[in-house]
Amino acid sequence: MNEIIDISVKLNHATPVWPDSAGFRTVKTMSLENGDPANVTRLDCDVHVGTHIDAPRHYYHNGRTVDKLSLNVLIGPAIVVDFPQAKLITASLLNRLHLPLDTRRLLLRTGNSSMWLENTFNSYYTALAADAAQWIVDHNIGLVGIDYLSVEPYGNKPEVHTILLDAGVVIIEGLNLAHAAAGFYELICLPMYITEAEAAPARAVLRVMPEARAI
Repeated sequence: MNEIIDISVKLNHATPVWPDSAGFRTVKTMSLENGDPANVTRLDCDVHVGTHIDAPRHYYHNGRTVDKLSLNVLIGPAIVVDFPQAKLITASLLNRLHLPLDTRRLLLRTGNSSMWLENTFNSYYTALAADAAQWIVDHNIGLVGIDYLSVEPYGNKPEVHTILLDAGVVIIEGLNLAHAAAGFYELICLPMYITEAEAAPARAVLRVMPEARAI
C-alpha cells in the first residue's frame, strides 16, 4: 500500500485561528463518567477553522457553496512545491518552477508549516501576491492549497481570493505540509458536506505514488 501523508491540521483548543474567529471548542453534553448512557460531544467553531476549503460564496453573494464543489477537483494528481524562504509568492517565483503543462492541483509548502507548532496566530505568514493568483488562473490550475490560514497576505483586501474564486479555482487553506517533500502525489481532500456554506473544514491527505519524483 502506498504511503499516506496526513496534511491536515489537528483541531483542539490550542490550534491557531484567524483573529476574529470564534475558535475551536468541544463541549461534553453527555458523559459516561457522569452516568449518562453514552459520550456525546458538541462542536463549536466557524467553518474556516484549521484545514478548510473556500468556495466562491465566501466573497460572492451568489457564488457556489462548498456542497456544490466537484469532488473530482479535490481528488487527483497534485504537485507540492517548496518556497522555504519566500515571504510573498509571486508570479515570477511560480514561473521559475517550470511545472508540467497538465498541472491541475498545486500545493504551496512554505515556512508557514512550522507555525502550526505555535499556539497563537502569526500574521507574518507567507501568502500569494495578486499576480501569482492570476498566474494560477492563466495556467488552468483548478486547485491551490497553502500551509496557513489564508492565501491572502494579512490585512490586504481580498484580491487574491476574488481572482481565484471568480475563475472557479478551489482554495484549500490551513494545510500542514511539514512532512511532505516537494514532488508529485495524489491528493485526497474531502470537505464536510455542509449545505449553503461558504467554506468547510476538511481532512486532506497525500498518497505517495510509485512513480513520484522530486521536483
